[in-house]
Amino acid sequence: MGRADTGAGGTPSDGASIGRPARGARGSYAKGQAKRQEIVDAALVVFGRHGFHSGSLREIAKRVNLTPAGLMHHFASKEELFTEVLRQRDARVQAAAGDVSEFTLLEQVRKVVAYNQTTRGLTSLYTVISAEATDSEHPAHEEFARRYAESAASTTQVLADAQRDGLIRADIDTAHAARLISAVMDGLQQQWLLDDSIDMTALFDEFVRGYLLEPRVDPGQ
Repeated sequence: MGRADTGAGGTPSDGASIGRPARGARGSYAKGQAKRQEIVDAALVVFGRHGFHSGSLREIAKRVNLTPAGLMHHFASKEELFTEVLRQRDARVQAAAGDVSEFTLLEQVRKVVAYNQTTRGLTSLYTVISAEATDSEHPAHEEFARRYAESAASTTQVLADAQRDGLIRADIDTAHAARLISAVMDGLQQQWLLDDSIDMTALFDEFVRGYLLEPRVDPGQ
C-alpha cells in the first residue's frame, strides 16, 4: 500500500539543489517519520487491547494528539496502519531470535518465548489478532493462515534435520512436533497474559525436555 506521507516532498527551485534536500524539507521528513512511528506505537497498544475491529482510529489519533483526518495523512487506511504494526512486530521478534538451523532451532524458539515475556504489548497484539483472524472475513485471516502453514513447513524440515543428526528424539513425528511447538507457545502466551506470574520460558523448557529430547541416562544406574 502507498504511504500518505512519503517524504520531504516539494520541487527543487534550482539545479544546484537537485539531489540535496533543503534543510527545512529534511527536517519536515524526519518529523513526519517520527510521527509515523508514534502512531504505530499507539496503534500497537490499541490493537493489542481491543483487536483490529474494535480498536478505533479515533482512539489511536487521540493518543498522538491528532485528529482522525490528521492520522490519515500518515496512513491511508486502518488496514495499512495495521499491516505496519504487524511488520514491525515480526521484525522485532526476528531480531530477537536470529537465524534458525537444526543446531539452533530450540534455542531460537526459546529466545522468542523469552522475548515475548518482556514485550507484553506485542504479545497481546499477536494473541488477540491471531484469535480474531480465525474469522474468514478478518483482514488478517489469509496472512495468519499463511504464516502458520509456512512456519509449520519450515520447522518440520529443521526438525527432520535435527532428528537425522541425533539432536532430538527419533520416535517423534516431525510434522506433528512442528505444530505442537507453535501451539505450546501460543497457549503459554495466552496464560501469561492472564497471569504474568507464569514463567513462559521455564514451562517451554519443560516441554522441550519432556517431548523433544532424549531422556538422560544416569551412568551410575
